[in-house]
Amino acid sequence: MALAARGRLRGAGTLCAQTLLLRCRHRLLRRSPARALGAAASSMAPSVQFSPAQRSLFDEPLAIVVQGLCPQQAVTLRLSLQDEAGELFQSCARYQAESSGELDLTSSPALPGGSFCGLEPMGLLWSLQPQKPFLRLVKRDVQSPFCLELEVFEGHGPVPRRLLARSAHERGFLRDGVRRILVREGGSGPHSSCLLVKGPGIGLLGISKGGDLCISMASFLKGITATVTINGSVANVAAVLHYKDITIPPLGINLKRIKIDKSGVADIVDVLNNPLEEPDRQSFIPLEKAEGHFMFIVGKDDHNWKSEFFATEASNRLQAHGKEKPEIVCYPGAGHYIEPPFSPMCSASMHLLVGSPVMWGGEPKAHSVAQVDAWQKIQAFFHKHLSGKQCVRSNL
Repeated sequence: MALAARGRLRGAGTLCAQTLLLRCRHRLLRRSPARALGAAASSMAPSVQFSPAQRSLFDEPLAIVVQGLCPQQAVTLRLSLQDEAGELFQSCARYQAESSGELDLTSSPALPGGSFCGLEPMGLLWSLQPQKPFLRLVKRDVQSPFCLELEVFEGHGPVPRRLLARSAHERGFLRDGVRRILVREGGSGPHSSCLLVKGPGIGLLGISKGGDLCISMASFLKGITATVTINGSVANVAAVLHYKDITIPPLGINLKRIKIDKSGVADIVDVLNNPLEEPDRQSFIPLEKAEGHFMFIVGKDDHNWKSEFFATEASNRLQAHGKEKPEIVCYPGAGHYIEPPFSPMCSASMHLLVGSPVMWGGEPKAHSVAQVDAWQKIQAFFHKHLSGKQCVRSNL
């Protein structure tokens, strides 16, 4: 009411408008301290505050606060990010400001109707989805950050209404003082990268196809101290593996086992043959030759292949040969691509070998929880067995 009156009196002079606004504030002060605080907040232009303020690391929690709203004001927050190819990823959430006119995502739950609901301080990040179907958010150049744009809109309608505030934030991938050095010794392509180059021991981290590559490296190369696979296979897949005079054929497949859902997305979880049965036993990687330690991270809802089965059989084979029992960490509700904390879950995307979109599995909330926990366990595993030695990551 005060703002509307001020607009009508603008032509008659500023003094009358200010007097009317002060009278309204005085009435609010007499009604209740909370309303008075809310009135003071609403007199400010809404603004977004990040903590850390301008830049944070990709695996750090990011606090988001919106100030200057009206008491209990309904707002919609929309987060946008463009990947390195310029593709847009977005998420949105509906909120109601507190009586103070402040909205703190660490204490205010998101209301139904957005990308997520409930108390999820990092929900806007892990619920990001591509605006084009079947895209996965991938960071290839860690020397540049991802740039986030957060917009605050009035109301809860399906179409954004009046823009109240906008702010930007960078999510970096290299801590200050850390450099990325490209290594092409013995090959080319983005198969692996060197991290933390110290000491003689080597740690390996691989996801998906990169998992069986890491197991092969640990089995045939010297100096591998610790190996972590994330939803990897214990059998060689996709192509013949050659090492000196050793050849390991790929695990056989049966394309008739592919299931297609109503939207045309393929479920390929049953496509691979069993590496414990002939004629595919030769594809089983002889990981009993490895001298280091193993950790298997498993998403129990992985639809790329049967990751839990592979981890279990790897453990059985190691123990049958008198080797140390590996660590197996299983996450109910997690899909195939278990990535660093707060990364958006990719439920389906194009598969280069299949030639069509495939489902990766996972439930967004459970998958997000798994990513945070797995990241901590992986780091603890490497700290335990490497103590600052060398680590190689395979991103295939």
